[in-house]
Amino acid sequence: MFKTIVVGTDGSTEAESAFAMAVQLAERDSARLLVVHVQEFIGGKGGVYPLHVDEDEIMVRIRGEVDKLNLRGVTTDLEVDQIPFGGPAHIIADAARKADADLIVVGNKGRNPVSEIVLGNVPLRLLHISHRPVLVVPAP
Repeated sequence: MFKTIVVGTDGSTEAESAFAMAVQLAERDSARLLVVHVQEFIGGKGGVYPLHVDEDEIMVRIRGEVDKLNLRGVTTDLEVDQIPFGGPAHIIADAARKADADLIVVGNKGRNPVSEIVLGNVPLRLLHISHRPVLVVPAP
């Protein structure tokens, strides 16, 4: 049914649930999986820093998962974009458009409650801006 699935991940528990669901769907349909991670940065006079202090660990974990999936025979690519604070939904929607994805899979919450208050959460934003079906997966 699906040929290309985009999964957005920020390393949160909710994103891990979405990732697992996307992998199940990709394996079932022999679909390509495109993992999208958006690194958000904040800064000021002292410089620019990742929004999440554990960003390096998140990237190691995501790259490891992508490598494992490719070894298992699931065609998986990783796209990492960097943006100033806010706006990951636009990056995910754009990646899905460019990949001609059949589905976008995301968790129901992210790691950044401040961003959700100011900008709205990523799944809700995707429902408004994406021209692709969006599957929102709750955490267990």
